[in-house]
Amino acid sequence: MGKKNPPAAGRASGASPERPAAAATGDARLASDAPRRNRILAALPEADYQRLLPALEPFPLPQGWAVHGAGRRQTHLYFITRGVVSRSCLTEEGKGVEFSTTGSEGVVGVTLCLGGGSTSSQAEVIVEGFSFRLAADLLLRELGAHGPLMELLLRYTQSLMDEAGQIGACSRHHSLQHRLCRWLLSLHDRSDDERLPVTHDTIAQMLGVRREGVTQAVGKLHAQGLIDCQRGHIDMLDREGLEAQACECYAVIRQAHECLAEAGGSQRLLRRSR
Repeated sequence: MGKKNPPAAGRASGASPERPAAAATGDARLASDAPRRNRILAALPEADYQRLLPALEPFPLPQGWAVHGAGRRQTHLYFITRGVVSRSCLTEEGKGVEFSTTGSEGVVGVTLCLGGGSTSSQAEVIVEGFSFRLAADLLLRELGAHGPLMELLLRYTQSLMDEAGQIGACSRHHSLQHRLCRWLLSLHDRSDDERLPVTHDTIAQMLGVRREGVTQAVGKLHAQGLIDCQRGHIDMLDREGLEAQACECYAVIRQAHECLAEAGGSQRLLRRSR
């Protein structure tokens, strides 16, 4: 998938220099999203949410756009309200593997919360969506108050660490078929649709495998009636069947996110199993 890297960072009146070209018009349905579609913002006490609200900038997430690149300074924290962002690590040859996905349950830019300005990983939009972003200086000011937002973000960071560790073990010890089922289910959890706009090339890039292997694995699931694969998208037909074939890593990662949400008094983060 081609990258759509934004120009150099900077702040000016009017359109942000980081803003993707798609933001000029935008999707009216996405732009109408309320900030509290994001589960972290939804979990904030009313007073804290209202104080933060004027600083939240509506921001579109077109498919293929790099929210941040490896080594690039991060200037904003993105609260996702719709869509899916993938985090991955790349080699010098451009090969890589995904280690976490984020939808409306979380944020992109947690490095800022830990005192860092950049990271060796990249974050790319794989399902078009929308977000509300908070500038780094305003975020640090809010975190300095040591209020509920800091606690929620630290709790979410813990869930990302759990997810990255589990995916590392999954990549080493489980078959491509099992990993593919896990990945499709995780993407489906964070999507509003039964149709996932992904290609074999995208899946191969995210799982760090050859495209030919993905084509074979997808074909098996298609033959079993679990998915319908067409050019440019995959339709989820039998979620329970996919769950039965996924490795235990899917349930472990999902439970980690849900437990942290319950500890913070938030609503359920991901869609329910069917």
